Amino acid sequence: MPRLNTHIVRSVTGLTFLAFVAMYGGLTLYYVFVYDWLYPDAAPDAVWQPSEILVLSLILAVGLLAATAVGWRLTQTIAAPLRSVGAAARRVAGGDFSARAVSPVTAFEEGDSLVADFNAMAERLEKAESELAFSNSSIAHELRTPLTILRGRLQGLLDGTFEPSPKLYTRLIAQVDDLAAIVEELRTLALSSAGKLELTLGPVDLAREAETVLASIEADLIMAGIRIERQLRPALARADAAKIRQALLAILENCRRYAPGSTVRVETGVVEDHVVLRCRDTGPGLSPEERERAFERFWRADESRARARGGSGLGLSVVLGIARAHGGEAMILDEGPGFAIELRLPRAGSAKGPMTVPS
Repeated sequence: MPRLNTHIVRSVTGLTFLAFVAMYGGLTLYYVFVYDWLYPDAAPDAVWQPSEILVLSLILAVGLLAATAVGWRLTQTIAAPLRSVGAAARRVAGGDFSARAVSPVTAFEEGDSLVADFNAMAERLEKAESELAFSNSSIAHELRTPLTILRGRLQGLLDGTFEPSPKLYTRLIAQVDDLAAIVEELRTLALSSAGKLELTLGPVDLAREAETVLASIEADLIMAGIRIERQLRPALARADAAKIRQALLAILENCRRYAPGSTVRVETGVVEDHVVLRCRDTGPGLSPEERERAFERFWRADESRARARGGSGLGLSVVLGIARAHGGEAMILDEGPGFAIELRLPRAGSAKGPMTVPS
């Protein structure tokens, strides 16, 4: 397969030669068939002379040399960004996700766009690789603590160090529940990232689901000193009721952990073609930098907090994954003190319905 440089030079040179042949043939036809008709009184000597053929040959040679030079220059302009992208792509294929292509000063607009798009792709790959490595480490860290506790308690029961009691079994079950919750959150995030989160779609009133979740967790919120306010207006969406409850429960658990003693206000309603579910608390809130990272997996506002207080760091990531699986969005609101989050879904019957998902 010929290289791009060779192909372009041959093409430009060939076009120049064809243009010369067309000019030569046109002049010949002109003198043979048209000249005598236009100028019948002219001397009958319209034949190519050697000097004329020499001049035409020189013109052809100069034209071909010029075409070769222009073609070569054109190939450098076109091929430079392609070579840069190719070299960077080979490094990325070899595992170096920090590789970036460089656009030459003389590159054309499409070449600049190609380099910019490749660099954006490489940056996303590098970020995904970093997040994967961090996630693997964090998953091991999150699972190690409950597993260590479970093994220690079970070993103690086996050795007779601990006496079997309902209280001990309750603690063991709590550790198992923590493990199950982490596994379910990881499963939800993995399926959401792959676009394979299974949803059982149907008419869902966010107000009714919010009331159900509040009723189930209200006692825990009150024990944390949280006062609950409701403003639940009908908000009908086509969604998976269980996943919506999971998302709201994660939001309220976040309030319970990080905003004890505050007031939590839960609202539902309709905004144009969307239904919204908002949750606000009067707790310490997040800084602008922390709001930017709030949906990152395994991120906590205070990294020094113990897992028992700070949770797994997956709750808000799960909320975002569930929202996007429904064709919606979750966002942190910048509205005064405290923490405010909004879950926005397509309204039932709107033109912008939720995306099709496997069931």
